[in-house]
Amino acid sequence: MTPVDLHFHSTASDGGLAPADVIARAAERGAKLVALTDHDCTAGLAIARAVAEEKGVAFVDGVEVSVTWGKHTLHIVGLDIDPEHPSIVAGLQSIRDGRVQRARDMADGLAKVGIEGAFEGAMAHCGNPEMIGRTHFARWLVESGHVKDVRTVFRKYLTPGKPGYVSHEWAPLADAVGWIRDSGGVAVIAHPGRYDLGRTLTERLLEDFIAAGGEAIEVVSGSHSLDETHKYALLAQRFGLLASAGSDFHAPGEGARDVGLTQPLPPICKPVWSRFAASAKLEDNKP
Repeated sequence: MTPVDLHFHSTASDGGLAPADVIARAAERGAKLVALTDHDCTAGLAIARAVAEEKGVAFVDGVEVSVTWGKHTLHIVGLDIDPEHPSIVAGLQSIRDGRVQRARDMADGLAKVGIEGAFEGAMAHCGNPEMIGRTHFARWLVESGHVKDVRTVFRKYLTPGKPGYVSHEWAPLADAVGWIRDSGGVAVIAHPGRYDLGRTLTERLLEDFIAAGGEAIEVVSGSHSLDETHKYALLAQRFGLLASAGSDFHAPGEGARDVGLTQPLPPICKPVWSRFAASAKLEDNKP
C-alpha cells in the first residue's frame, strides 16, 4: 500500500467523520500525504490542515467539484488549490446554491412512492445544510429501515430512472477546471471508472478536459478494479496526464476502501504528487 490518499470526504460535505477525525484516522493508518476533497466545499480544510500538521502528515488543500458534461454528471478534484481565491470561492458557491432545492425535489419523488419525511431525515444527517445530497438521503433511508444498506439505496432509489433521483445542471467542465487552475491547483478527473461512457466518450472527455487545462486522472480509486486501474494508467500515459490515487472514503463501513492508504500506482504512471511541495515528506515520489 502507498501512504497517499488524495480524495476523501468529511462532514463538511457528505462524509461521516468531522474533518479533524478523518485526518486523525488517516494518520493512525499510516498516511504520509493526504488531501481532503469535500464536494463543492472547502469549509473543512483549515481544521484538517491543522490536525495534519499536528500528526506529522503532509496536507494538500483540495475540493471535488460537481460537473455536467453533455448529459453526464462528473466529478473533478482540485488539488493544491488556494481555497480563498475569489474564482473558486464564487464558483463553488454557485454550485451550492442549487443543492437545497434539488434535495426538496428528491424528497418529493420519494414521497410519491410512500416514503415521507425524507428531506427532514436527510437534513438531520447533514452537518452543512448547503451541502445536502444523495448520501444524506441514503443514510437516512438505511437508518429508518427502508433499505438495508447505502449501496442498495442508490440502486433502488437514487440513480437515474429511480424515484428519488433528480437530474441537475452542475458546473460546466471548462468552468470547474478554470476555477481550480485560477486558484493555483491541479485539476483531476475523479474515479473515471464510475462513468458509463465507453471508449469513444471517455477519449472525448479526456480531450475536452485537457483542452480546458486539466492535468491529471485518478488511476487508483476506491471505485476501481485492478483492470480499471491498469486501463486508466494506460490512458494517463497515452494522453500525457499525471496519475492520482484516492480512497474516496466517506464513512466507516461505507465503500470499498478505508482512508489514508491506497494501492500503488502502476510503474508507467507519473504521480500527481510530484507537483506538490508537500510530497517532500514522502521518501520519494514513487509508490
